Parts: sequence; C-alpha cells; structure tokens
Amino acid sequence: MIITAARRRIDGPIPWILAVVAVAWLALIIGAPLATILVQAASKGLATFLDAFKEPDALAAIRLTLLVAAIAVPLNAAFGLAAAWSIAKFDFRGKSLLLTLIDLPLSMSPVVSGLVWVLLFGARGWFGPWLEAGGIKIIFAAPGIVLGTILVTVPLVARELIPLMTEQGAEEELAAVTLGAGGWTTLRRVTIPNVRWALLHGVLLCNARAMGEFGAVSVLSGHIRGLTETLPLHVEALYNDYDFVGAFAAATLLAGLAIVTLIAKAALERLGSGDHNHASEAPRS
Repeated sequence: MIITAARRRIDGPIPWILAVVAVAWLALIIGAPLATILVQAASKGLATFLDAFKEPDALAAIRLTLLVAAIAVPLNAAFGLAAAWSIAKFDFRGKSLLLTLIDLPLSMSPVVSGLVWVLLFGARGWFGPWLEAGGIKIIFAAPGIVLGTILVTVPLVARELIPLMTEQGAEEELAAVTLGAGGWTTLRRVTIPNVRWALLHGVLLCNARAMGEFGAVSVLSGHIRGLTETLPLHVEALYNDYDFVGAFAAATLLAGLAIVTLIAKAALERLGSGDHNHASEAPRS
C-alpha cells in the first residue's frame, strides 16, 4: 500500500519538472558552448573554415595529437588489462597499494602530472644532465608529451575493467587452466571476450582524453609551433593571436571528437547490455 502510494506520487509532475530542469541545465553548459564554437567557426564562410586546416601549424598539431594518442592509448590499454586481471583474479600483497597508485592520477591536477616529468627529465631534473649529455630530449619534445598523456590517462582503462572482472570472478579462467589452457590462451579465449565491451569503452574514453589533454601537455610541450603543439594547444595559440575563426575551427575537431565519443559510448553500452541479457536468458544445463 505504501509502495503504491509512493509510486503514484512519483508518477505526478515531479519527474517531468526534474527532466526539464536537467535538459535546460545541459543545454546551458553544454549546448550553448558547442553552438558558440560552430557559429564562430563558420562566421566567415566555409572556405575560411576549411583554410584553417590547411595551415602547416594546424596539420602539424593534428599529426602530433594523433601520434600521441596512437602511442599512449595502446600502452594504457595493455597496462589496464594486465592490472585489472591481476587485481580481480589474484590475491597478493600490495593490491591496495596498486589500486591507490592507479587512482592517483585522477586526484592530481594535470599540471602537476606534467610537472612530475619536468622534475625528472628537465634540464635541472634528476636525470636531465645525463639525458642532455647523451643527446636525448624528452621535455619540450614529443616523448615528454607522450609521457604526460600516459600519466593522465592511465586509470581510465583499468577502472573500466576492474569492477567487471571482480564481479565475474575467476571460475572460467580456472576451468580453462584445468582443461589445459595456458596463460596466454586463457587471456585470449576467455578473459578478453568476457570484457571486450568494457575494454573498448575504456579505450574510447582514454583516446578522447588523450587527444583533448591540455594541462600536462602545456607544461611539457614548450609551445613550439609546428613541433610540440597538440591540437588543444594550437587552439589556445590561435585564440591568443586573435585568429578566432582558426581557433574555433580547430576546436570543432575536438568538439566532434567529444560527440563521436558519446555516440560510440552509447553504442557500446547498448551492445554490452544486449550481450549480458542474451547470456542471462540462455538455458542452463
């Protein structure tokens, strides 16, 4: 009786009011900035908009952004899979410490994440003089940008996989080992298929964050145009030079990435839930 009365109250206008407030708030803080980017980018016509991507500095920024993501994302995917597998499937000393270290970049400012590498590999850092003597350049070069991006994005894949793997347990892996499967076979034929959608989701988020990272990259890049500027830094440089059309045109790429990420995220969640429902409905022997 109490549940029925509560349900009748919930079915009133309150859900609609909350939905309208939520939509209005999202339109204000997300829709309005996106609309501003598109309007400003197209303010001088399509030809000017497209010309912004033909500039050598813009092309260099896009190439560097793609290069950094191509290196950082696979490394973080491999680490996230290995870390989640070890944490979820095994008990060992230091598991809590490993979980804390994985979460640490989430609680650090990206600027601090970049500064850490400067303190290690900068000209006055711990290893800077040795690297300089060997002619190896990390800070204010692509390797430093890659390191900063990896540090900022390292928790994303692992944090997608750990809860799922923990919930699944280790029964299927133990069964595979009992039947004679080796470690790599078990990983490839049992573990990865069970977490494929969560893994893809984590990779997707990691890629979006890697391409859009600003704070750590800003510290490590040196803002050298055509060499160490990624796409977010290129947007800032153009805006500071009062090239508003170029800045907002470059920003449309980042905004487009965010929209594609949301669409792909929703598709992966739908596919993952569909597989889960199909598995739960399968007859058990």
